[in-house]
Amino acid sequence: MTPVRFTALAGLVVALLGSSVAWAQADEARAKKIAGGSCFLCHGAQGESTSEIFPRLAGQHAEYVAKQLAAFKNGQRKSTAMAEMVAKLTPDEMLALGKYYEKMSLPREEAKDPQLAAMGRYVYHNGNKFSGVPSCASCHGTAAEGTASLPRLATQFSGYIHTQLKSFNKRERTNDNAVMHVVAEKMTELEMAAVAEYVSSK
Repeated sequence: MTPVRFTALAGLVVALLGSSVAWAQADEARAKKIAGGSCFLCHGAQGESTSEIFPRLAGQHAEYVAKQLAAFKNGQRKSTAMAEMVAKLTPDEMLALGKYYEKMSLPREEAKDPQLAAMGRYVYHNGNKFSGVPSCASCHGTAAEGTASLPRLATQFSGYIHTQLKSFNKRERTNDNAVMHVVAEKMTELEMAAVAEYVSSK
């Protein structure tokens, strides 16, 4: 490669990198504006939420957040309030919001009910061989950190997790992996509450 061609190629790479950074900054600025305009009302200024009705978004995987926003918009996931909030969001804005909240973090909190959490720890890591409930950790990870397609459960409100498990148990929530229906329908109310209590303190 001649020096002239190398210089031109290097210039193109620098330009593309600069363009990428500029787009990322624009996306973050847009996400911050959207979050500050409506999301903070329920989910908190730093994604911390103050009510177990509304999930904590801080530290949640960007792709998972975008997936849920899209589900609220197309009606796969039911919520009158959220459907209205996401009605005008584009896919790019949904992902930008996900990346915005993913950068945030929440401090770990001790379980409010240590005995219940201890039971939840066993079920989460080992399942229940007597009823056929599999280990939660096999999908959600030993630290409840999740993946791009599965939610991060650590530091989430126990009440919110419990509510979602009950929705899967009753097949009222249908927008996510159908495996959750099979798992949750085998769980007792006590097991759901225990697992929720355990992962919330991770």
